[in-house]
Amino acid sequence: MLKMEKFYQPDAFSEVVNIINDPAKAHRVWVGLSIKLSKAWLRRFYCTFLSEEPEAYHSLFEFACYIFLSADNAMDNYGDNSVLTISQTAVKVEREKHRMEAFIRFQQLADGMFYCGITPDFNVLPLIVNHFRNRYADQKWIIYDLKRHYGLYYDLQKVEEIYLDEAERQKLSKLSTTVLSETESLYNTLWKDYFKSTNIVSRKNTKLHVRHVPKRYWKYLTEKQDS
Repeated sequence: MLKMEKFYQPDAFSEVVNIINDPAKAHRVWVGLSIKLSKAWLRRFYCTFLSEEPEAYHSLFEFACYIFLSADNAMDNYGDNSVLTISQTAVKVEREKHRMEAFIRFQQLADGMFYCGITPDFNVLPLIVNHFRNRYADQKWIIYDLKRHYGLYYDLQKVEEIYLDEAERQKLSKLSTTVLSETESLYNTLWKDYFKSTNIVSRKNTKLHVRHVPKRYWKYLTEKQDS
């Protein structure tokens, strides 16, 4: 079974073959898959890779072998375990991508930069970059994945990957009034007041609300900070 080194647990009976990453060979495989697969299936393949689930990498390997050794439309055979696994995993990653796009809330820092720290279940930053670049094209922003220690920085022209050192990550993981702009706390208060004023208590349905907005995403929502 194919496993990443950090997930491998050695035993006394299995033969170990170390495989070194080779970008040139990886590109050749990707080009080959691009010929055999539709754009939708290439997207599923990529999303499964971004899931970072230990079993996903072996499924991707089996799927690639299956596609290259089979006739056209082999990806429609959901009786194959790798096809089914990739399809199901991609759905979970896409769901997390959409939730990040819906629930991320920026806060303005003292230097005018808009910032949000996130801890998504999957590595969805590559999937959400276009959404935020198009939606917030008129302001500089940073979205930083605190779990994977890298982020996206938009400077009004392009988006770049950035990596913060430990001191910077600690500073931004718990934003204080010294880091935020003077107006940020006012905006937060205004938004919370607006949310409370538009909330209809008699129609409150907590069970339905949690189904659409799971509690693990509440930390991103300004109106939930006191919940």
